[in-house]
Amino acid sequence: MRIVGAEFTRSCVAPEQFPPDRGIEFAIVGRSNVGKSSLINRLVQQKGLAHVSRTPGKTQAVNFFDLRTNDRALSPFRLVDLPGYGYARVSKALRAQWGPLIQRYLCERRSLACVLFLIDARGSEPTDVATFEWLRSLKLPVIVVMTKSDKLGRGERRACEETVRETFLLTEADPVIQWSSVTGEGRDRLWQAIREAVRT
Repeated sequence: MRIVGAEFTRSCVAPEQFPPDRGIEFAIVGRSNVGKSSLINRLVQQKGLAHVSRTPGKTQAVNFFDLRTNDRALSPFRLVDLPGYGYARVSKALRAQWGPLIQRYLCERRSLACVLFLIDARGSEPTDVATFEWLRSLKLPVIVVMTKSDKLGRGERRACEETVRETFLLTEADPVIQWSSVTGEGRDRLWQAIREAVRT
């Protein structure tokens, strides 16, 4: 599959600013600084499409990216980058603003086909587990992506994936993808999982 076009379309701080609710959307959910922006750039092979910040909690809005591919089943569609959670230095007022925004999107968006749930391959935190359980309670399809896998050895990766499956109560049928935005590892597998999610 080839990416024909990709562009950042809008940044929304209120549900009223969301684009029209049509087409196919994949939401990207994860802890602050887990690598959501880097994943977007590597996935579409367009460096700088999503701004990568060294400051956790920098994404304070819901960001929409329109993609076009040569796969009719996936063209056009959107990647939707949601604000990261779990960063203590973000003010309580800002977190209170994010909560309803994220909830409205995940609970009400009809075009939402699947959630890409990002966790650090080196270990999950209680906030990851709580967020994942909430996503499952909403009956949303979820693809688990273990970011920064390049920081682990081969043996460590296998053990960490087994731990993830146990922690999040995943079966062998549930997609878990080892990902590296540095090397591109996992890119083909993630696109395959995305296509399968659209077909189901």
